[in-house]
This record gives sequence, structure tokens and C-alpha cells, in this order.
Amino acid sequence: MPLLKWLALILIALLMGLQIKLWVGDGGMRDLRAIRARVAEQQAQNAKLKQRNDALHADVEDLKHGQDAVEARARSQLGLVKPGEVFYQVVNGAAGAASSAPPSASTAAPVSASTAAAPASSD
Repeated sequence: MPLLKWLALILIALLMGLQIKLWVGDGGMRDLRAIRARVAEQQAQNAKLKQRNDALHADVEDLKHGQDAVEARARSQLGLVKPGEVFYQVVNGAAGAASSAPPSASTAAPVSASTAAAPASSD
């Protein structure tokens, strides 16, 4: 009988040791929670990057198949105008104030020569 008593105590101690290792040891439940948190963060970051990639893919498709997109990019980023258009730049602020910054696309707009007003003659 004493042998069974010692065997039961050893098995209980072994079971308690395994439970402690499971809950607080390396590779246990604490590490599992940390890994799950990192996975959730990575999935959120992946979703943001997928949205960005989808937007870039749509831009690429527009540029490949649409002349309007190419023209809009050329006008806004490169400041290009079509032949026959007259470029007018509107400067906001004090007259004669020098600015070292180049004009932005929002302050300048090309105007078609057919719709542009003729310059006034000074007599």
C-alpha cells in the first residue's frame, strides 16, 4: 500500500510540474498569447498594404488603358500643356512678392487657345 501512495504522489507532482510548464514555461500559453497578438498586428498591416497595392494596381491600369489618366498626370506632375493652349498662372498674395517655391498645380491651369480671352491691347 505505501508503494501506491508514493506512486500517486509522484504522479501528482509530475502532473503539477507539467501544468506549470504549460501555463508559464517556454512555448506555453503566455507565448501563445504573444504570438497571437503579433499575428493580429501583421494581419492588420497586411490589410493596409493590400488596399495600397489595389489602389496602385488601379492607377497602373488607368495609365495603361486611359489617355485621360496619362494626360492628367502629365499636367499635374510635369506641368505640361497641349499645343495651342495658353498657360495662365494665378498668384495669390501680395503683388511682386517673390517666392522660392515653384507654383503648385492648384494655382496654375492651362487654357485652350480657342477659349482663352485675347490679350487686351494697350493704346
